[in-house]
Parts: sequence; C-alpha cells; structure tokens
Amino acid sequence: MTVDIDRFIELLSEEVKTYNVPVVDLIAVQTEEPFKILVATILSARTKDETTAKATSKLFKKARNIKELALLTEQEITKLIYPVGFYKNKARFLKQLPSVLKEKFNNEIPTEVEPLTKLPGVGRKTANLVVSVAFNKPAICVDTHVHRIMNIWGYVKTKTPLETEMALRKKLPEKYWIRINSLLVAFGQGTCKPLAPHCDRCILTADCPKIGVTPRRLPNKTKKKQSQNMQRFISWNVNGLRAVEKKGFTDIVRDLDADIIALQEIKAHPDQLSTALKEINGYHSYWNPAVRKGYAGVAVYSRKPPLNVINGIGTEEYDQEGRVLTLEFADFYFINVYFPNAQHGLTRMDYKLDFNRQFLAFVNDLAQDKSVVICGDYNVAHKPVDLKNPKTNEKNPGYTAEERAWMDEFIGNGYIDTFRKFNKDPDNYTWWSYRFNARARNIGWRIDYFCVDRKSEKRVRNAEILNEIEGSDHCPVSLEFE
Repeated sequence: MTVDIDRFIELLSEEVKTYNVPVVDLIAVQTEEPFKILVATILSARTKDETTAKATSKLFKKARNIKELALLTEQEITKLIYPVGFYKNKARFLKQLPSVLKEKFNNEIPTEVEPLTKLPGVGRKTANLVVSVAFNKPAICVDTHVHRIMNIWGYVKTKTPLETEMALRKKLPEKYWIRINSLLVAFGQGTCKPLAPHCDRCILTADCPKIGVTPRRLPNKTKKKQSQNMQRFISWNVNGLRAVEKKGFTDIVRDLDADIIALQEIKAHPDQLSTALKEINGYHSYWNPAVRKGYAGVAVYSRKPPLNVINGIGTEEYDQEGRVLTLEFADFYFINVYFPNAQHGLTRMDYKLDFNRQFLAFVNDLAQDKSVVICGDYNVAHKPVDLKNPKTNEKNPGYTAEERAWMDEFIGNGYIDTFRKFNKDPDNYTWWSYRFNARARNIGWRIDYFCVDRKSEKRVRNAEILNEIEGSDHCPVSLEFE
C-alpha cells in the first residue's frame, strides 16, 4: 500500500484543528521572539506540554531575554523550571546559554540547524524545531511521534529519528517541512498514540497500512466473554517513581489498561509518595521498599486483590534492599524482582550471584505449588542478540560470563523467556543509557523480562516490548497470560 502523503496531510490538517496545540507552537503564536521559542523547546524535551507551559511562564517572568537570563543563578533557574523532566540538567544548560551565545554567536540565536546544535542542551530535534517555528525556515523536526507515525504509514522504513529526518529530507515535499512536526505531534498525542492507538476513530484508518500497530481494545461483550480469563501484565523499571510521576505516570497506567503492573527501582517509601500514586483508581497497591531511602524497591498495582503477599525471599541481607515482591492468586504466583547490579568493577558480583541462587531456590519452591510468572529487571542481557555491542561488553556488568551462565541455569530449570517465544529478532531492547543519545540511536540492552515456568507455557498468549513509552531509561514489557 502506497501512502498518498498529500491527502494524508490534508486530512490531518483539518482533523487536528480541534486538538491541543503543542506547547512550542502555542508559545510561537504568543511571541515571535526566538529566545523564548528556543528556551521553551529545550524545556519541552521529555516533558508533558502542560508542565512545560507552567515552567516557561514562571521563567519568562524573571528572564524575558538573554541578558536577564544571564543574571539568574543556576539554583534560581532550577527552582523556576521545576518539575520539567531532567530539570537539573536543563537548568545547567540554560545557565550556560548566554555565555555561549555571546562568545560564539554575538548574542544572536542562530538561524540554521548545525550552529544551533552547538548550543548547550540543543540536539538536532530541538534545532530543527527552532529553525522551523522561530524562523519559519524549512526544517524537519523529527520527534518520536513523527518517527513512529511515518513508519506506521510505511512512508519511511527507519530505525531512529535521525534516520527518519534524513529520509524525509529526501522524500517529503518541502512545503510540509515546517508544519509536519506540530501536525504529527498533535495527532500522535490525540489519536495515533504510542500505546493502543485509537484506530477505531482515526480519519485515516481505511487507508493507513498500520505497520506494527496494535490498536486499542474496545469494550465488546462477546469478545470479553470469550477471553474472560485473559490477563495483561506490565513490568517497568521506572528509575524513581516520584520522578516518573512528573512525566505522566498515572496517565500511562490508564492507557496501559493492565490487570497487574509491576514496578522496579521505585526509590521511595510509601509515606514519601503522593496519594495519586498510592491510590490509583481501580487498583490495589503493594509495596516493598528498601530500608535505605532513595534506593531500589519494588511495587505492584493489581486490579484484583491477591490471596497472599510475600515480601522478599527470606534472607535479610537481600530483603532489606526491597528486591522481591510476590502476590499469590488462586492459580499462579506473580513475582516482581529487581536483581542486583554487579556494579562498575564487578564489585557486587558475588552479592548478585548469591542473590540469584537464593532467588532461584525461592521460585522453584513456589513453582511446585502452582504457576509462576516472574517479571522485572534481571540486570543481565542473556544472549548476544540481547544487546547492541556484545563483544565490547563481555567484561562489563550485565553481560559477564558469570551472569549469563546463571541465566542459562535459570532457563535450564525450566523457565521460559516469553519475549523470545514470539520474537527472535535483534534490536529489541528495554534499557538505554542516558548518555550518547543511546535511545534515539537504539543502542540498548534487553534486561527486562517476563518468564514463566515450563508447565505454564501454554497459558502465554503474547509478550511485547513497549519501547515507545518513555519516562525512564527502561521501557515497559508486557505479557498476556490466560
């Protein structure tokens, strides 16, 4: 199926008129000042639009231009822009911005992509957005929505936003360059969502190829009756539950529509959390935090209350780190685990391997009683296909011979890596470093798993990696279990 790009854009241009306007475009309507558009664009990265709007409003009351921004301390900027994503880094970038503009660009905001990327906190996406929005010059800003939707349409076949930008520069008519980002961001937020897109009400649904798409599930009494035993499970290392709350966590939970959601590395005690996190509508919540605050910890949200809850594996040395939380249901145990990291220099390798052995004994004991579902951050890439650069990581934590040997032993005990049951392909990862633009380049590791015992394999209906969901350096993984 060949997409008629002119028709698609014409239809979407009318469709999104009633949608929320992306915050950077909204600011551009309110002001033509490149400084404000640049700052808003920097702040908007990995941040919900409403949060960005509040932060820019507070900041611009104190800093209406570059000179006034230079007068603020980094601490003052941090306080003004909180709680945008990565606010500490962004405050540092904004503090550096006036001096870099003075030294390199004579206090003028560059009008081209390449010079803009020399500014602190400005990558290609930000640079393209500033060029198109602030200066109304042809540029293609490719964020995750543009990258994802263009591949869903089959208009490009690319693996990263950078590849998409380069492909669109060759293929997309220049007349669409400036507005394609705001168009597809609005469409991606409103209808063609990363998770469970609303294909049922999409204006393009009859013509869209829907490549790689799993549309949302609509309530259907007949279908529900046929699949009443089907359950959807989610596992996600959130790398700080309070941090991911600021990035729309409760909205993500609603969109995931899961029966059980397991979280690792929550880094908080329940008394440190908001009521919104502890009492998500429709869920019961269970917690096993580490004794040490701000470290490790696991949690589970479940629609159905369990018969029993088990904290830890019965060994104080490991249980004080809040690494295992087990919920017992009528016909299965749901085990949420956050395996130790061997750490730089492999300083915790012995600790990790001993935990692994005791955890396996714990799981084997439960598996004698009923089905077990074991999910979490295993902190190991099992096979070369499970990370981008296996050769250069053979002596690094998460891919040492000792850790992989334990994973072999775990699988050898009869446990199924459910994702590999359905997908044998490379380039499927669940964790990316925050450095070197690793996620955009898909230089990652698959270290988050759903596993089940051998006798329960027939109950597994699907397993996926939800790599479009951001908010953490990990993405969620899912399991459909009957």
